[in-house]
Amino acid sequence: MKTAFLLALLLVGSAMATEEPKFTVVSRTEHFEVRLYQKVLVAETEVEAEFGEAGNKAFRILADYIFGNNRQNQKLNMTSPVSQTPKPEKIAMTAPVTQLKNPKGFTVQFTMPEGYTLDTIPTPNDPRVKLRELPSRKVAAYEYSGTWSESRYNEKLAHFQKELEIAGLKSTTAPTFARFNSPFTPWFLRRNEIWVEVAE
Repeated sequence: MKTAFLLALLLVGSAMATEEPKFTVVSRTEHFEVRLYQKVLVAETEVEAEFGEAGNKAFRILADYIFGNNRQNQKLNMTSPVSQTPKPEKIAMTAPVTQLKNPKGFTVQFTMPEGYTLDTIPTPNDPRVKLRELPSRKVAAYEYSGTWSESRYNEKLAHFQKELEIAGLKSTTAPTFARFNSPFTPWFLRRNEIWVEVAE
């Protein structure tokens, strides 16, 4: 699939992306807020790619699923955000609790529309698409605008981590990069977020 077509799919998805995972705000600081997210169903795939290319590669796979490549030939509404998290680093004879950075791979997720369960959601034809339910979780969310570049992300992540430390909060997962807009949205209007789960 050509890049131009992928971008067109993203643009269509952005127009449809009115539904977001439900949450309540637990607390706010000047720089971030802590949210309690309800449990949610996601479709996800793992890709071997660098930071900037991972979203594009995974989007093609996941968009194919929600646009009807499933056993029920059923289309699903696009939601937001598209989230991207480093894949867990595989270490022999261990089961890591937290996700560690693997610079060659990422897990990318689409949130499924509300109302589906693992029993009722269409079954993917592509074995690379996995369905799972995320439990309710407490997430610290840091919002910023601008480009999707890795350098800007790392700059904002460093600031976020410093503010978490000042607030006395400890992250329990690797950071997730959440994108809420299509690539056609002007960079200064984009809503980007970094999420980490935090200890109770």
